[in-house]
Amino acid sequence: MSSAHTKTEHGHTDHNYLNHGSGIWSWMTTLDHKRIGLMYFATVSTLFLIGGFFALGIRLHLAKFGAEPLLDPDTYNKFMTFHGAIMVFMVIIPGIPAFLGNFVLPIQLGAKDVAFPRLNLASYYIFIAGAAIAASSMVFNQVDTGWTFYTPYSTAKTSNGVILLVLGAFTMGFSSILTGLNFIVTTHKLRAPGMTMDRIPLMIWALYSTSIIQILATPILAITLLLIGAEKTLGVGIFDPDLGGDPVLFQHFFWFYSHPAVYIMILPAMGVISELITAFSKKTIFGYRAIAYSSVAIAAVSFLVWGHHMFVSGQSTLAGIVFSIITMFVGVPTAIKLFNWISTMYRGTVTFEAPMLFALGFMFLFTIGGLTGVFLASTGMDVHFHDTYFVVAHFHYVMVGGTLMALMGGIFYWFPKMFGRMTSDLGGRISWVLIFTGFNVTFFPQFVLGAMGMPRRYFDYLPEYTNLNQISTVGSWLIGLGFLVGLITIIHGIFKGEKASDNPWGAKTLEWQTSSPPPHENFINTPTVTAGPYDFR
Repeated sequence: MSSAHTKTEHGHTDHNYLNHGSGIWSWMTTLDHKRIGLMYFATVSTLFLIGGFFALGIRLHLAKFGAEPLLDPDTYNKFMTFHGAIMVFMVIIPGIPAFLGNFVLPIQLGAKDVAFPRLNLASYYIFIAGAAIAASSMVFNQVDTGWTFYTPYSTAKTSNGVILLVLGAFTMGFSSILTGLNFIVTTHKLRAPGMTMDRIPLMIWALYSTSIIQILATPILAITLLLIGAEKTLGVGIFDPDLGGDPVLFQHFFWFYSHPAVYIMILPAMGVISELITAFSKKTIFGYRAIAYSSVAIAAVSFLVWGHHMFVSGQSTLAGIVFSIITMFVGVPTAIKLFNWISTMYRGTVTFEAPMLFALGFMFLFTIGGLTGVFLASTGMDVHFHDTYFVVAHFHYVMVGGTLMALMGGIFYWFPKMFGRMTSDLGGRISWVLIFTGFNVTFFPQFVLGAMGMPRRYFDYLPEYTNLNQISTVGSWLIGLGFLVGLITIIHGIFKGEKASDNPWGAKTLEWQTSSPPPHENFINTPTVTAGPYDFR
């Protein structure tokens, strides 16, 4: 939406959403989607640091640098559980939708706010409450089940801390559902005049598709977690075979939510990448409709592939074949996005600022994650790779290499709009080099370890796995250093960064047609849209 096509008055003004009200209370009670997005950012960043601490502890233990192991077996299992639960339920799932989505979605639509501002604030406090309940399990009766809470161990053999962690995840699910509901209604009802569904930015398509999954899949997890609580406290026989239950039923319930949840993590990341690729290629996106509809296709197919987590759990051969074929089919809409991004860059005026480097990093890492997913979708190969470090490497390439790369790229891209200041591009580039290098040094050896047969989640391992584990641990330090440099760069930008213009990247979507930072109501006058979102012609 070039400025020639968009009628809106803007300009630098002293009045913006950051100084609209003063004091901590004005933030705690705000209904402004932009402020709520930044509060999610602060919360998720804090939880990310805690989850990262557990990750570094696990890697340091597995490096075996000292004569004595760093962690005893019980503590190791607890570190494993908290790392997984924090990173999945409290960082990667809410990271992009709740933070970047909340900030960007209404402005990209030309709206003054989300459809239900009070519900938006409520969803933030529900998330805080859920995270606090889950975190309390770190203090009381620590949990050692792993983040998947597999039965019957979680219901019959472990401490009551499971109830706290499960209750926390259950509570955070409501936040996820309410945010998704808000985004869908906002997208349908609050678009600016002239903005039809085929003119909304691809970030919106990605968030819209994600919201559908959040609304439809999260209740399944909520019911499953409630059933765990009921079995543990009331002795109801649902999953525990000693009580007449079926532990494999839990796996069906859990993965029916948790595989779509992978796309809750990755679809918003793909939306961010679509924005970055077109902005830094200075070229109209190639295949707009194909990318938009592929987001919806991924959301639809995500509900039909959960059985690939259970190829070795005794399901029938026919079920295995069907799940294998459908899982491989997910590669089609994913590849559509990847090839369209490459086609967008082809003969574009590509520049390599920090956000674009994170976008290219995403494309490289996610491709490796996706291709190794095809290996795991093949039932014959999965029998050998199942529950080895090959799986650990695969899902980290997808979820961390994908989602966190996109999150960092999105932060550096929209930072000028959020704070009216620029970050140091050099700091962003150094952060990218460290994270990208460290990530590959950490997780690529784990593919080899998995192929050699090293099982995941084990406290100890055979001597022949030592060298690759030590290389992997050194890589984890580089990742930690890279995120530390990124954090310092962001904090420096907030307080000392150069003043940003309204549109420092020369992008075309609506958020760049208002002032930086935007006024409380986003636009002085409601914009009128007369062209597509990436009209660089």
